[in-house]
Amino acid sequence: MLKTIKAITIFTFSNVTCLISLAVLFFIFDFDAISSLVLTLILGSFLFSRTTNQRRRTNGKKRKDPRSNNLTRVSPEKEAFYREMGLTKEEMNLFRSTMHTAREQIYAVEANSKQRNKLKAIITRNNTIAILKDFFRHIVEQPQRLHEVNKFLYTHLPNLKELTEQYLEIDQHVAKSKETYQALDKCAETIDDMCILIKDDYLAFMANDIDNMDVEIELANHVINSHNGENKTVLEPSENEI
Repeated sequence: MLKTIKAITIFTFSNVTCLISLAVLFFIFDFDAISSLVLTLILGSFLFSRTTNQRRRTNGKKRKDPRSNNLTRVSPEKEAFYREMGLTKEEMNLFRSTMHTAREQIYAVEANSKQRNKLKAIITRNNTIAILKDFFRHIVEQPQRLHEVNKFLYTHLPNLKELTEQYLEIDQHVAKSKETYQALDKCAETIDDMCILIKDDYLAFMANDIDNMDVEIELANHVINSHNGENKTVLEPSENEI
C-alpha cells in the first residue's frame, strides 16, 4: 500500500499534466495550497491507474506474440549445446534474445534493400546480405564468443537497419528539394560505410578460424616431415647392414 502511494506521488509530481493542473488550481482558480495538492493527487491517481492498465494490456499483447513465445522454449539438445559451451541459464536467454533481434534486423535490411535500386546496388556491391547471414550462422555456432561481436550486434547492424529505413522514408517524399537529394546521397554514403564496417566485423570474427587452420596445417606438416624423416632413416642402409 505504501509503495503504491509513493509511486502515485512520484508519478503525480513528475507528470506535466498534473503540474499544470496544480498551477491552474492554485493561481487561476485561487484554491488554497492544501486543496490544490489534494485535487492534483486525485488527478495523478487517476492518470497513474490508467497508465498502469495500458502497460498491462500492452505487456499482455507482447506475451501473446508467437515469436516471443518461441523464445521461452529451448530444445533439450540445444540447451545441452549451450551448457557444453559454458553458458548459464541467464546467458542462454540473453544470447537467444539477442540473436532473435539480430535475425529480424537482417531480414529487415534485406527487405529494405530490395525496395530501391540505389540501396540494392550498395548492398549487392558489398555482398552484405550474404555476409550478414553467414555471420549470424557462425555466431549461433559459437555462443561463447558473443562478447566479441558487441559492436556488430548492438551498433552496426541496428544502425544499418535504421539507415535503410530512413532512406526509404525520405525517398517516399512526393516532392524533393535539393536538400532532400543531398540527404539521400549522404544517407547512401553512410549505408555504404556501415556495410564496410560490418564486413570488417565479420573478417575479424572469422580470423579465429583462419588462425586455427594455420595451426592445423603447421601440425600436419610437422607430422608429415617427421614421418618422412622416419621413413628416410629406415630406408637408408647403414654400414653395419652391408
